[in-house]
Amino acid sequence: MQEWIMETTAIEIAGILTPQVIALLCIVLFFCLLFLLLGRQMGLRHGRRLEAAEWEGRKLEAVVKTRLKQSRAVLGGLVSEQIAPLLPDFPFDPGDCRFIGKPVDFIVFRGMNKQNISEVIFLEVKSGVSKNLNQQEKHLRETVQAGRVRWVQFDADLSERP
Repeated sequence: MQEWIMETTAIEIAGILTPQVIALLCIVLFFCLLFLLLGRQMGLRHGRRLEAAEWEGRKLEAVVKTRLKQSRAVLGGLVSEQIAPLLPDFPFDPGDCRFIGKPVDFIVFRGMNKQNISEVIFLEVKSGVSKNLNQQEKHLRETVQAGRVRWVQFDADLSERP
């Protein structure tokens, strides 16, 4: 009896497995493998994109932190330049100082508060880690030290102009 069932099953299977069914099964198997490989490739690409985005995010975060630190240092320097005359160890009378900002922070007119200017001083205030002069400040220092400073008067009488 068991042999008859096996023979019947084999005959049924042989009847079902026609060349068309085998070709159809091969096509279905091919597409399943194709979709499996495409899905794997898409997953790998997506994973690489996520990794790159995460890396860029960390890199961007580090850049932002560095820029904020630099910005705070610059702002701190600008504030300290302007409040320098109010500090207790400032070597000049604050009333004698005029803030210029660029190319030098202050011009000190020593004795101006007493109505007796005895000296004119170009004052550059430095704070923080960097105490170096920039190129323009160096050129100004050299110009003053070489004595290439003079007085010029400009009369802006508008009534005499055409």
